[in-house]
Amino acid sequence: MAKNINKTELKDFLDAKVEQYNNLKFIESDPIQVPHQFSLKEDIEIAGFLTATISWGNRKSIINNAKRMAELLDNSPFDFVLNHHETDLEKLEPFVHRTFNGEDFIQFIKSLQHIYKNHNGLESMFLKHAEKDSLQNSISQFKSTFFEIEHVSRIQKHVSDPLKNSAAKRINMFLRWMIRTDCTGVDFGIWNTLSPSQLSCPLDVHSGNVARKLGLLTRKQNDAKALLELDSALRKLDSKDPVKYDFALFGLGVFEGF
Repeated sequence: MAKNINKTELKDFLDAKVEQYNNLKFIESDPIQVPHQFSLKEDIEIAGFLTATISWGNRKSIINNAKRMAELLDNSPFDFVLNHHETDLEKLEPFVHRTFNGEDFIQFIKSLQHIYKNHNGLESMFLKHAEKDSLQNSISQFKSTFFEIEHVSRIQKHVSDPLKNSAAKRINMFLRWMIRTDCTGVDFGIWNTLSPSQLSCPLDVHSGNVARKLGLLTRKQNDAKALLELDSALRKLDSKDPVKYDFALFGLGVFEGF
């Protein structure tokens, strides 16, 4: 597949790859399986947010550690977030996934409680600052609110800020899970106040490399500027559901070594 193919051929190729990967088999090897254990909207949101937060490194260890997080929250994330006592948090202290440790986990639970008790939950937080065709400003504003309660400043590194030139891969992935309506049952589509057209592709080393090989991306770094370039290219292929192509780019990179 060369860079100089025309737009129609590229769209046909990528649409076929979306169909190949955007199905329930995808869940078996993907961290999205963890929020799929739940049925309550808020449980899905919280499990999804925590899973996405630790989604870097080895996929098997991401999945195992995200399941561990859910267990530590008594497999009732929303109830735990809302109603925990200080002593309930002690059992989270030994948790570790790469640089995300027990102290970080405890802070995230406190910040999530703050979001649900004082800001009407995660969905309304992202809706509040949403723009017509972007949620990148929403992510930045969310980060400010998430850390407006007392916290150790080191912990802020675990939520990316697109306005500081981050591609914010993990939080864009989380937003894909929550917002994208998906007839195949992979993404949840439980945030219907927001539209899939506002989403940005979770840009990582795999999707970035494939996008460059296909001529969808020229910028070399995987940062906010690259994300803007990729978003613009994907919106030309499908303005209503641009991030469905995340399945194609990721699948080509991870499963086919494209």
